Amino acid sequence: MLDAILASTASDSGSHTVTAADFAALPLPESYRAVTVRKDEAEMFAGLTTREKDPRKSLHVDEVPVPELGPGEALVAVMASSVNYNSVWTSIFEPISTFNFLERYGKSSPLAARHDLPYHIIGSDLAGVVLRTGPGVNAWHPGDEVVAHCLSVELESADGHNDTMLDPEQRIWGFETNFGGLAEIALVKSNQLMPKPKHLTWEEAASPGLVNSTAYRQLVSRNGAGMKQGDNVLIWGASGGLGSYATQFALAGGANPICVVSSPQKADICRAMGAEAIIDRNAEGYKFWKDEHNQDPREWKRLGKRIRELTGGEDVDIVFEHPGRETFGASVYVTRKGGTIVTCASTSGYNHEYDNRYLWMSLKRIVGSHFANYREAWEANRLIAKGKIHPTLSKTYRLEETGQAAYDVHRNLHQGKVGVLALAPQEGLGVRDHELREKHIDAINRFRNV
Repeated sequence: MLDAILASTASDSGSHTVTAADFAALPLPESYRAVTVRKDEAEMFAGLTTREKDPRKSLHVDEVPVPELGPGEALVAVMASSVNYNSVWTSIFEPISTFNFLERYGKSSPLAARHDLPYHIIGSDLAGVVLRTGPGVNAWHPGDEVVAHCLSVELESADGHNDTMLDPEQRIWGFETNFGGLAEIALVKSNQLMPKPKHLTWEEAASPGLVNSTAYRQLVSRNGAGMKQGDNVLIWGASGGLGSYATQFALAGGANPICVVSSPQKADICRAMGAEAIIDRNAEGYKFWKDEHNQDPREWKRLGKRIRELTGGEDVDIVFEHPGRETFGASVYVTRKGGTIVTCASTSGYNHEYDNRYLWMSLKRIVGSHFANYREAWEANRLIAKGKIHPTLSKTYRLEETGQAAYDVHRNLHQGKVGVLALAPQEGLGVRDHELREKHIDAINRFRNV
């Protein structure tokens, strides 16, 4: 299988040397290697604080059987994947064990029962090659080079047909479903597939999917903040997995990002992306909480003053929120009258507290945003493919090192995104459009060079 993929992608011209029929004729293995958490270890971190929980102890590389292929699905040979924060949540069994998701999904249909297993194959990104397609799949064929977004929907309810994220059966693949992308083979619904950007390596192409699509919906889409030219956008963690794409979208869309970072190195990354307004929250000593129960409004005001110094006296139109509890009170306060706080996560805690006077009396909006629908994911991937937005890959690990990769993300020791090689034997493979790559090579390598 790997030999066929490498032979197919070896041509600089981009022409296939192995046909779709050749791929369809390849025998599937009976089993494959995958990164898993185990159901019988779900209580292994009981009594520990979040920070004390170590993904290196809970993530395993196991040999697992190839799942049955159902209608509308595809099996993909995974060349590379990446670690997202949902992989960290799964690995530390917070806020609940993901086996709860798998059990609930398994009860929904006989086909979904495949997902309810004593192990959970994690991972919500991939770049690879289609191996097999199930009945009813016409748009994709064996041998197609693809990336996958992580939205899994059934669309049997009317609720999801204006926006598939509103489907009552909406799930995040590899987090709320099994057979995820941190593995040598993955099972996806065919409507998760998108064309692999031809100028990127496997590991580069695998890294944007979840965070790029999430940032697109959250910031650009009408379902999120609906950013426009000239907007001032406060971006927490502006050099991180989500924030680095939000920063790029703001710059590409004519907005003014105000990038909040936690070190001079991360500030340098934001400057390299083209941002000028930068706040190093550690260097400037912001402490939004006096203690566990009380916030410090004086710090909100100090942040607001600093923002106005950077914007020529203007408050922010949009706050790109994802830290959650630690920053949310400040985010509500500093947003301009009529502005928008859009949130997609709570990495520092789910129980947000803010002073509602600054929300209702100033007509501000809080918008919840979760991943992206297929159209938004496709548009976000299209911008990657055109070289308008670039991957933020900083480091790549082997499949056996996924525990360490998740640990680094958990402890915020990383920049941008970290990739994981699955079937790809080394970095640097899979490029088809060398001319486009050369045009953007500095931007592609921006996070590696820090």
